[in-house]
Amino acid sequence: MSRAAGRPQVPQDESRERIQRHLKRLGLTQFDVEAHLRWVREAKASDLESLERLLATAAAFKLQRSIEWRFERSGLKVKKTLATFEWDFQPRLDRRAVESLFDLAFVARREDVLVTGNPGTGKSHILQALVLKACERELTVRYARCVDLVDDLYAGLADGTYEQRMRAWCRPALVVIDDVGLGQLKRRGDEPTAAHMLFTLLDRRCTTTSTALSSNLKLSGWGKYLGDAPLAAAVLDRLAENCVRIDIDGPSYRQHLARQRAGGRLPADEEKAEEATA
Repeated sequence: MSRAAGRPQVPQDESRERIQRHLKRLGLTQFDVEAHLRWVREAKASDLESLERLLATAAAFKLQRSIEWRFERSGLKVKKTLATFEWDFQPRLDRRAVESLFDLAFVARREDVLVTGNPGTGKSHILQALVLKACERELTVRYARCVDLVDDLYAGLADGTYEQRMRAWCRPALVVIDDVGLGQLKRRGDEPTAAHMLFTLLDRRCTTTSTALSSNLKLSGWGKYLGDAPLAAAVLDRLAENCVRIDIDGPSYRQHLARQRAGGRLPADEEKAEEATA
Protein backbone atom coordinates (compact mmCIF):
# COMPACT_ATOMS: atom_id res chain seq x y z
CA MET A 1 0.00 0.00 0.00
CA SER A 2 1.28 3.49 -0.89
CA ARG A 3 1.88 6.16 1.71
CA ALA A 4 -0.83 8.39 0.20
CA ALA A 5 -3.32 5.55 0.29
CA GLY A 6 -2.50 4.92 3.95
CA ARG A 7 -3.20 8.51 5.07
CA PRO A 8 -6.67 9.31 6.49
CA GLN A 9 -8.72 11.49 4.12
CA VAL A 10 -9.55 14.97 5.45
CA PRO A 11 -13.16 15.96 4.68
CA GLN A 12 -13.27 18.67 1.98
CA ASP A 13 -15.57 20.85 4.08
CA GLU A 14 -12.96 20.96 6.85
CA SER A 15 -10.24 21.80 4.32
CA ARG A 16 -12.33 24.64 2.91
CA GLU A 17 -13.01 26.00 6.39
CA ARG A 18 -9.31 26.03 7.18
CA ILE A 19 -8.54 27.71 3.84
CA GLN A 20 -11.09 30.45 4.62
CA ARG A 21 -9.49 31.00 8.05
CA HIS A 22 -6.07 31.29 6.40
CA LEU A 23 -7.43 33.79 3.85
CA LYS A 24 -9.04 35.84 6.62
CA ARG A 25 -5.76 35.88 8.53
CA LEU A 26 -4.00 37.15 5.39
CA GLY A 27 -6.70 39.75 4.71
CA LEU A 28 -7.71 38.01 1.46
CA THR A 29 -11.38 37.25 2.17
CA GLN A 30 -12.33 38.32 -1.38
CA PHE A 31 -10.31 35.48 -2.89
CA ASP A 32 -12.63 33.02 -4.67
CA VAL A 33 -11.27 29.56 -3.87
CA GLU A 34 -13.91 27.73 -5.93
CA ALA A 35 -13.16 29.85 -9.01
CA HIS A 36 -9.48 29.04 -8.64
CA LEU A 37 -10.18 25.31 -8.35
CA ARG A 38 -12.41 25.44 -11.45
CA TRP A 39 -9.61 27.13 -13.38
CA VAL A 40 -7.14 24.42 -12.28
CA ARG A 41 -9.48 21.69 -13.53
CA GLU A 42 -10.41 23.37 -16.80
CA ALA A 43 -6.85 24.46 -17.63
CA LYS A 44 -5.40 21.13 -16.48
CA ALA A 45 -2.82 23.27 -14.72
CA SER A 46 0.28 21.81 -13.12
CA ASP A 47 0.93 22.22 -9.40
CA LEU A 48 3.45 24.97 -10.15
CA GLU A 49 1.06 26.83 -12.49
CA SER A 50 -1.69 26.58 -9.91
CA LEU A 51 0.54 27.95 -7.17
CA GLU A 52 1.80 30.80 -9.39
CA ARG A 53 -1.75 31.87 -10.28
CA LEU A 54 -2.81 31.63 -6.65
CA LEU A 55 0.05 33.88 -5.51
CA ALA A 56 -0.47 36.31 -8.41
CA THR A 57 -4.16 36.71 -7.53
CA ALA A 58 -3.35 37.20 -3.85
CA ALA A 59 -0.67 39.78 -4.72
CA ALA A 60 -3.15 41.67 -6.92
CA PHE A 61 -5.65 41.83 -4.04
CA LYS A 62 -2.96 43.12 -1.69
CA LEU A 63 -1.85 45.75 -4.23
CA GLN A 64 -5.40 47.04 -4.71
CA ARG A 65 -5.86 47.32 -0.95
CA SER A 66 -2.56 49.20 -0.70
CA ILE A 67 -3.65 51.63 -3.43
CA GLU A 68 -7.01 52.28 -1.76
CA TRP A 69 -5.38 52.77 1.64
CA ARG A 70 -2.85 55.23 0.24
CA PHE A 71 -5.52 57.16 -1.65
CA GLU A 72 -7.71 57.45 1.45
CA ARG A 73 -4.76 58.84 3.40
CA SER A 74 -3.71 61.24 0.63
CA GLY A 75 -6.45 63.75 1.43
CA LEU A 76 -7.89 63.72 -2.09
CA LYS A 77 -11.56 62.76 -2.41
CA VAL A 78 -12.09 62.39 -6.17
CA LYS A 79 -10.17 60.05 -8.44
CA LYS A 80 -9.06 61.52 -11.74
CA THR A 81 -6.90 60.03 -14.48
CA LEU A 82 -4.96 61.55 -17.35
CA ALA A 83 -7.10 59.47 -19.75
CA THR A 84 -10.07 61.80 -19.09
CA PHE A 85 -8.13 65.04 -19.66
CA GLU A 86 -9.59 67.16 -22.50
CA TRP A 87 -6.45 67.52 -24.64
CA ASP A 88 -8.33 68.91 -27.65
CA PHE A 89 -9.49 71.86 -25.57
CA GLN A 90 -5.88 72.88 -24.76
CA PRO A 91 -4.06 72.47 -28.10
CA ARG A 92 -1.14 74.68 -27.02
CA LEU A 93 -0.39 72.51 -23.99
CA ASP A 94 2.76 70.40 -24.34
CA ARG A 95 1.12 66.99 -24.03
CA ARG A 96 4.41 65.13 -24.11
CA ALA A 97 5.74 67.15 -21.17
CA VAL A 98 2.62 66.43 -19.13
CA GLU A 99 2.57 62.73 -19.94
CA SER A 100 6.24 62.42 -19.06
CA LEU A 101 5.37 63.33 -15.45
CA PHE A 102 3.33 60.16 -15.08
CA ASP A 103 6.26 57.77 -15.05
CA LEU A 104 7.02 59.56 -11.75
CA ALA A 105 10.72 59.72 -12.60
CA PHE A 106 10.70 63.29 -11.26
CA VAL A 107 9.91 61.82 -7.81
CA ALA A 108 12.87 59.47 -8.09
CA ARG A 109 15.02 62.46 -9.10
CA ARG A 110 13.53 64.47 -6.19
CA GLU A 111 12.43 67.24 -8.54
CA ASP A 112 9.48 69.58 -8.01
CA VAL A 113 6.67 70.44 -10.43
CA LEU A 114 4.91 73.77 -10.94
CA VAL A 115 1.83 73.92 -13.18
CA THR A 116 0.53 77.44 -13.94
CA GLY A 117 -2.30 78.83 -16.02
CA ASN A 118 -5.67 80.55 -15.91
CA PRO A 119 -8.52 79.07 -13.84
CA GLY A 120 -10.33 76.18 -15.46
CA THR A 121 -7.47 75.10 -17.75
CA GLY A 122 -6.90 71.69 -16.17
CA LYS A 123 -4.10 72.31 -13.68
CA SER A 124 -5.87 70.58 -10.81
CA HIS A 125 -6.90 67.68 -13.03
CA ILE A 126 -3.26 66.99 -13.87
CA LEU A 127 -2.07 67.17 -10.26
CA GLN A 128 -4.97 65.10 -8.93
CA ALA A 129 -4.26 62.43 -11.56
CA LEU A 130 -0.65 62.44 -10.36
CA VAL A 131 -1.87 61.70 -6.83
CA LEU A 132 -3.70 58.59 -8.03
CA LYS A 133 -0.72 57.47 -10.12
CA ALA A 134 1.58 57.85 -7.09
CA CYS A 135 -0.80 55.72 -5.02
CA GLU A 136 -0.77 53.07 -7.75
CA ARG A 137 3.03 53.04 -7.52
CA GLU A 138 2.69 52.62 -3.74
CA LEU A 139 4.35 55.94 -2.95
CA THR A 140 3.46 58.02 0.10
CA VAL A 141 1.55 61.09 -1.10
CA ARG A 142 -0.48 63.91 0.46
CA TYR A 143 -2.74 66.39 -1.29
CA ALA A 144 -4.21 69.71 -0.16
CA ARG A 145 -5.38 72.99 -1.56
CA CYS A 146 -3.00 75.74 -0.50
CA VAL A 147 -5.56 77.38 1.79
CA ASP A 148 -6.28 74.07 3.52
CA LEU A 149 -2.59 73.33 4.02
CA VAL A 150 -2.04 76.75 5.59
CA ASP A 151 -5.14 76.34 7.78
CA ASP A 152 -3.82 72.98 8.98
CA LEU A 153 -0.50 74.54 9.98
CA TYR A 154 -2.21 77.51 11.66
CA ALA A 155 -4.26 75.00 13.67
CA GLY A 156 -0.94 73.55 14.80
CA LEU A 157 0.10 76.96 16.12
CA ALA A 158 -3.13 77.11 18.10
CA ASP A 159 -2.87 73.68 19.73
CA GLY A 160 0.91 73.36 20.00
CA THR A 161 1.29 70.73 17.25
CA TYR A 162 2.78 72.98 14.56
CA GLU A 163 6.14 71.21 14.39
CA GLN A 164 4.47 67.80 14.43
CA ARG A 165 2.18 68.81 11.56
CA MET A 166 5.06 70.33 9.60
CA ARG A 167 7.07 67.10 9.94
CA ALA A 168 4.04 65.14 8.74
CA TRP A 169 3.86 67.30 5.60
CA CYS A 170 7.60 66.89 5.05
CA ARG A 171 7.64 63.08 5.15
CA PRO A 172 5.73 61.93 2.02
CA ALA A 173 7.63 61.15 -1.17
CA LEU A 174 5.22 63.48 -2.99
CA VAL A 175 3.20 66.41 -1.65
CA VAL A 176 0.69 68.11 -3.97
CA ILE A 177 -0.28 71.70 -3.14
CA ASP A 178 -3.14 72.74 -5.39
CA ASP A 179 -4.58 76.16 -6.20
CA VAL A 180 -1.96 78.59 -4.91
CA GLY A 181 -3.83 81.84 -5.46
CA LEU A 182 -7.39 80.69 -4.82
CA GLY A 183 -9.11 81.21 -1.49
CA GLN A 184 -8.32 83.80 1.15
CA LEU A 185 -5.26 83.33 3.33
CA LYS A 186 -5.71 85.04 6.68
CA ARG A 187 -2.82 86.63 8.54
CA ARG A 188 -3.35 86.00 12.23
CA GLY A 189 -1.77 88.62 14.45
CA ASP A 190 1.98 88.24 14.78
CA GLU A 191 1.94 84.59 13.66
CA PRO A 192 4.02 83.47 10.67
CA THR A 193 2.69 84.32 7.22
CA ALA A 194 1.57 81.72 4.70
CA ALA A 195 4.76 82.57 2.82
CA HIS A 196 6.83 81.64 5.86
CA MET A 197 5.04 78.30 6.23
CA LEU A 198 5.31 77.46 2.54
CA PHE A 199 8.98 78.43 2.47
CA THR A 200 9.72 76.27 5.53
CA LEU A 201 7.95 73.30 3.97
CA LEU A 202 9.67 73.61 0.59
CA ASP A 203 13.05 74.32 2.18
CA ARG A 204 12.87 71.13 4.25
CA ARG A 205 11.65 69.05 1.32
CA CYS A 206 14.06 70.55 -1.22
CA THR A 207 16.38 67.92 -2.83
CA THR A 208 15.09 65.15 -0.54
CA THR A 209 11.46 64.71 -1.71
CA SER A 210 9.18 66.09 -4.44
CA THR A 211 6.48 68.74 -4.27
CA ALA A 212 4.00 69.54 -7.04
CA LEU A 213 2.10 72.84 -7.04
CA SER A 214 -0.48 74.54 -9.22
CA SER A 215 -1.28 78.25 -9.40
CA ASN A 216 -3.49 80.59 -11.39
CA LEU A 217 -1.27 83.53 -10.38
CA LYS A 218 1.57 85.05 -12.28
CA LEU A 219 4.73 84.46 -10.27
CA SER A 220 4.93 88.21 -9.58
CA GLY A 221 1.61 87.94 -7.71
CA TRP A 222 2.74 85.31 -5.19
CA GLY A 223 4.14 87.90 -2.76
CA LYS A 224 0.84 89.73 -2.33
CA TYR A 225 -1.14 86.51 -2.04
CA LEU A 226 1.17 84.82 0.46
CA GLY A 227 1.56 87.98 2.56
CA ASP A 228 5.34 88.43 2.35
CA ALA A 229 7.04 89.42 -0.90
CA PRO A 230 10.65 88.55 0.11
CA LEU A 231 9.69 85.13 1.45
CA ALA A 232 7.46 84.48 -1.57
CA ALA A 233 10.50 85.23 -3.75
CA ALA A 234 12.47 82.74 -1.64
CA VAL A 235 9.75 80.14 -2.21
CA LEU A 236 10.02 80.65 -5.96
CA ASP A 237 13.82 80.48 -5.76
CA ARG A 238 13.51 77.10 -4.04
CA LEU A 239 11.22 75.91 -6.82
CA ALA A 240 13.47 77.29 -9.56
CA GLU A 241 16.43 75.25 -8.29
CA ASN A 242 15.02 71.88 -9.28
CA CYS A 243 11.61 72.29 -10.90
CA VAL A 244 9.70 71.02 -13.92
CA ARG A 245 7.59 73.95 -15.13
CA ILE A 246 4.42 73.55 -17.20
CA ASP A 247 2.26 76.51 -18.26
CA ILE A 248 -1.23 76.05 -19.69
CA ASP A 249 -2.08 78.94 -21.99
CA GLY A 250 -5.68 78.34 -22.93
CA PRO A 251 -9.38 78.90 -22.21
CA SER A 252 -11.39 77.69 -19.25
CA TYR A 253 -13.04 74.33 -19.79
CA ARG A 254 -15.47 75.03 -16.94
CA GLN A 255 -16.68 78.18 -18.67
CA HIS A 256 -17.04 76.17 -21.88
CA LEU A 257 -19.28 73.66 -20.08
CA ALA A 258 -21.25 76.49 -18.46
CA ARG A 259 -21.89 78.05 -21.88
CA GLN A 260 -23.12 74.71 -23.18
CA ARG A 261 -25.52 74.42 -20.24
CA ALA A 262 -26.73 77.97 -20.91
CA GLY A 263 -27.46 77.16 -24.55
CA GLY A 264 -24.24 78.52 -26.00
CA ARG A 265 -24.03 81.81 -24.15
CA LEU A 266 -22.81 82.37 -20.60
CA PRO A 267 -24.29 85.51 -18.98
CA ALA A 268 -21.70 88.07 -17.88
CA ASP A 269 -22.50 87.79 -14.16
CA GLU A 270 -22.36 83.98 -14.31
CA GLU A 271 -19.06 84.13 -16.20
CA LYS A 272 -17.59 86.32 -13.47
CA ALA A 273 -18.82 83.87 -10.85
CA GLU A 274 -17.16 81.01 -12.75
CA GLU A 275 -13.87 82.91 -12.83
CA ALA A 276 -14.09 83.67 -9.11
CA THR A 277 -14.65 80.04 -8.13
CA ALA A 278 -12.45 78.33 -10.73
